[in-house]
Amino acid sequence: MRKKLFFITILLFILTLPTHAVLQEDSLKNSLQVLRSELIAQHLEQTKQLNKSRFITEQVTSQLKEIGDKSAQISLMLYSQKTDNIFDLTYACQQATELWKDFQTKTRPFHDLITESNEEIARYDSLINVLSTMYIFGLTPKMKTDRNVCLTLAASIRRMLKERNDSYQEYIQYYKFSQQQLEALDAYAQKRYEEIQSGIFTNSGDNYFKFLKTARLRFNQMNTTLSEKYTSDSIVASQWDVKWIITLFSMILIYGLIAILINYLSIRFLVTKVMKTNRFEQKSHAFLAKRTCIIMLASVITFSIILVIIRLFSPSNFVHMACSLLLEYTWMLTVIFASLLLRVEGSQTHNAYRIYYPLIMIGFFVITFRIVMLPSSIVTLLFPPLLLIDTLWQARMIYRYHKLVPRYDLNFAYMSQLVFVFSLVSAWIGYTMFAVQVIIWWSMQLACILTIAFFKDYLNQYRAKHPIKNLSPIKVWALRFIDIVLIPIALVISFFMAVYWATDVFNLSGLTWDLIRDNFIDSTNIKISVYAIAVVTILWFVFNYLNLTIRDAIKLYLKRNDPSTAEARATMYINVLQVVIWGAWLLTTLSIIKVSSTWLVVVTGGLSTGIGFAMKDILENIYYGISLMAGRIKIGDYIICDDIRGRVSSISYTSTMIEALDGSVIAFQNSQLFTKNYKNMTKNHGYELDILEVGVAYGTNIKEVKALLTDAITSLGVTYEAQPVVVRLKSFDDSCITLSIIVWLNVFTRGSDIGDIMECIYETLNKNGIEIPFPQREITIKQQNNN
Repeated sequence: MRKKLFFITILLFILTLPTHAVLQEDSLKNSLQVLRSELIAQHLEQTKQLNKSRFITEQVTSQLKEIGDKSAQISLMLYSQKTDNIFDLTYACQQATELWKDFQTKTRPFHDLITESNEEIARYDSLINVLSTMYIFGLTPKMKTDRNVCLTLAASIRRMLKERNDSYQEYIQYYKFSQQQLEALDAYAQKRYEEIQSGIFTNSGDNYFKFLKTARLRFNQMNTTLSEKYTSDSIVASQWDVKWIITLFSMILIYGLIAILINYLSIRFLVTKVMKTNRFEQKSHAFLAKRTCIIMLASVITFSIILVIIRLFSPSNFVHMACSLLLEYTWMLTVIFASLLLRVEGSQTHNAYRIYYPLIMIGFFVITFRIVMLPSSIVTLLFPPLLLIDTLWQARMIYRYHKLVPRYDLNFAYMSQLVFVFSLVSAWIGYTMFAVQVIIWWSMQLACILTIAFFKDYLNQYRAKHPIKNLSPIKVWALRFIDIVLIPIALVISFFMAVYWATDVFNLSGLTWDLIRDNFIDSTNIKISVYAIAVVTILWFVFNYLNLTIRDAIKLYLKRNDPSTAEARATMYINVLQVVIWGAWLLTTLSIIKVSSTWLVVVTGGLSTGIGFAMKDILENIYYGISLMAGRIKIGDYIICDDIRGRVSSISYTSTMIEALDGSVIAFQNSQLFTKNYKNMTKNHGYELDILEVGVAYGTNIKEVKALLTDAITSLGVTYEAQPVVVRLKSFDDSCITLSIIVWLNVFTRGSDIGDIMECIYETLNKNGIEIPFPQREITIKQQNNN
């Protein structure tokens, strides 16, 4: 019993050690020796770590101090914001939530260090307990020495771990205090986020007419708000002071003018002079037609580069925020101008630009509102009139230029008009901030669409210069991948990006991702979210590409190996391929939307009976279709069904298409081919037995006729070589002896071959003076006398 307890104790002792420490040896003696060696190495390592603890302590102190300072700073900013300052409030809420996430990320190593240290102390407590209570009866002196050394080392290591852990207690308390403070700050920010979100999307304010009725009172409040917010403080310097706003917009104006001046001078004179030379004579006309638009595009790009440089070198948080928003706006301008330059002809370029001006204008106003963090009451006062002007302007542009711009851009103009009208109505009934969101969403969505259209147009131009028939299969598949996978996926992603940017104006992008990923259908049997729908849609594009590409690869492989049967064999492989690929897509979709297998079985079991009766004929045709595609019939076979002869042109799961001899295309349900006992004339050897008849006069030498006809028909070369031509005497008729000519003819050329044989029979008999009887009448005319 004691031996069993001893070995169980040793086993538990081994299990409590790390996997790299001591494995099961052949004896306790070796286990103690190995443990002693491992503990010596671990003791040296712990001594080094204890010496390095000062550096870790300084690092933790600096990190926690930095987080504490930011926490205090953001707390002051967040708790001091008024409800009317919606842009300021959402910015502060975003900083609070980001600081909480940053705290969780940065303090994770420290948290893991404390947890690991506690686990190590508990492990060494167990090890010390096992070594101290070890049954020493029967141990050799060497084993006892090893056991004592191991116990001493374990106790020393445990002491060092405890000392290191105790040195962290002060920081642990500071860490817990910071955690509680930031957690409360994040909770407050989330609560304010919910209020802002509710105010934007669900709770409407007074409509614009009611708002104007109380204009005097509201104007006084606005005047007070503007004075508090935009009056410069000469006592305390702030990065968000009105001086920074004035400085920023002065820089925008100055650098914008510089960008325009540089590009105007270089393109208007230098580039124009180069384009007018003989080398570019053919392109000079198109360049001059688009020169103004090129100057605008180059100016926007130059201004964007200037903004990037300012953002990199400026220490101001306000400038960083403003430059980021302006870069998004200049990106929208860049893709609009670049897309128009690539797609639109020179004569239509200026008109196409004009049709986008209303959207560009309203987008600039919204970005300006966000940069200066305009109070919501001022936005409510200014935005509806601006939207009204913009809506009328857009309508005028459509009316004036609808015949002078490409249809593609005119459709975007109509959609912009609908967005303007919707936003105008929303703003006038009290949903002003929601209208701002809609305008920003459409601006960014249009920018994304035009970016994708830019690459799509470039792809079309490449195809026009390089026809597909001249490209290798790899290049064709690469172009197809861009066309039917990357571009559609980019369109799907662009919707989420546009929504993200729109909500980011109010610093609500984090909540947006939560809403996208939340399940709007959330049950135990199925879970569907906007994100899941997007993933399923993207996978559809990918699987569709795989289906088309693998299908082409199969056809290409079969044509290279055996061109004569490639089409027929490809049909069967492609049908199987479609079942596999779309079945995989369906199973993946069910997995993404988390369809319960039990629920799926119950639903499919309940529907199977009704569907079985309702789709009996369809299922029967599908069964026979699979049977046909398994090899009974292939495309190109010549069949006879219901006295209709023709070639099989296609086989699907429900029907088979036959191209008849008269050129018509007839569809047979697959079940009909089986119930009517179709004949496959090419399944065996492709020849069909035909019996032709001819009559010769009585008294003719039958043996000679048979020999003549056999030789003549055989020499035509239209019969089956394995089956010789046979001539037999059939019957003795009234006016002739009827002969049967038995021949095997190719089913595809049967009609013309029969004509050739009949012509050969006539010429052979006529040439040899053999009469072919035919109906004759003798007419006798008798003359009668009048008397």
